[in-house]
Formats: sequence, structure tokens, C-alpha cells
Amino acid sequence: MALIIETIVTTISGDGDVHIAPLGLIARDNYWIIAPYAPSRTLENLRCVPFAVANHTDDVRVFAGCLTGRRDWPYACAEKVKGVVLDGCVSHMELSVVSIEEDPQRPRFVCKNIHEVAHRPWSGFNRSQAAVLECAVLVSRLKMLTRKKVETELTYLEIAVSKTAGPREEEAWGWLMEKVDVWRTGQDG
Repeated sequence: MALIIETIVTTISGDGDVHIAPLGLIARDNYWIIAPYAPSRTLENLRCVPFAVANHTDDVRVFAGCLTGRRDWPYACAEKVKGVVLDGCVSHMELSVVSIEEDPQRPRFVCKNIHEVAHRPWSGFNRSQAAVLECAVLVSRLKMLTRKKVETELTYLEIAVSKTAGPREEEAWGWLMEKVDVWRTGQDG
């Protein structure tokens, strides 16, 4: 089983537009694999500009925000690749695509880590941050899962949020629950 780290990937289009998306990066030997679904802006951007930045953040609002239409996060230019680094991230990796493994559903972009920076110490996710992150993954798959699976997972995740969330986690959870409520009413998926 491969190691997958949940992170925020930033890419740039041929026109210079920045795209911010939560993705799981897959570790393989000394490389990181980005496997965006087709169609997606991340996929289009990587084909046009073969660089990405993996932004490791402890602000789970970024994950939740990207899934709920809140993609306006501040950033600065990356140092070694054509890309951007999110402000406030704990660390980041600047990645260069070295090969592509084609697949009609999820092409795999094999990336080499060109430059890595630790911006500040990171003590890991607390229970509510981990729950929000898991909920974000769940929300990204609402159209693929049964209602029973979604409700069971949400019931469990809500326990951690109710017991340990701070203001950021509460805000992120609220955004995700808005998306879930729309899904529950059948207006979206």
C-alpha cells in the first residue's frame, strides 16, 4: 500500500491563472505522484505547465474551502518552479513533472521534488482537524458513495469536531456541512 499525503496542490495554467486544489500525493520511491481526475483544472494545468507546489497546511479551512467554492487564498511565487506557495503553510515542496503515466480516468504525473522549505514547526493535526480533513475527502466523493455510508461517517466525524474544534475547524466544518445539506436535499448529486 502506498503512502498518500493529503495536501493542497497549486498549479498554473498557460495563461498564468493559479488553481488551488486539495489532492492526495502518492509516494513512490523518490518521487511524488499527482493523479488528478479527468477532467479537471489541475490535469489541464499540469499538461500545459509541468510544475506544481505541494502546500502542507494546518489550516483545514483551505481543504474545506476548495471543496465549497472558496479558493481565494493568499500566495507568493515559488522559488524554483513556475508556481505559487500558499501564505501560512507549514512547509511546501516545489515539484517538476518528469513523466506521465496516461490513464483515461486518472493520469499519473510523476514528479521530482526540486525544492523543499519548512516555514515553521508543525505538531500534527488534532482530532477535529483530522475529522475536517476526512470530511473534506468524504464531500469530494458524495456522488460516489451511498447515503448510508456518508451519514455513518459524518456521525462519527462530528464527535471529534464537537469535542475539540477551534474557530477555524468550526468554520471549515460549517462550510462542508452546507455542501452536505445541499447533497441531502438532492439539489447537487
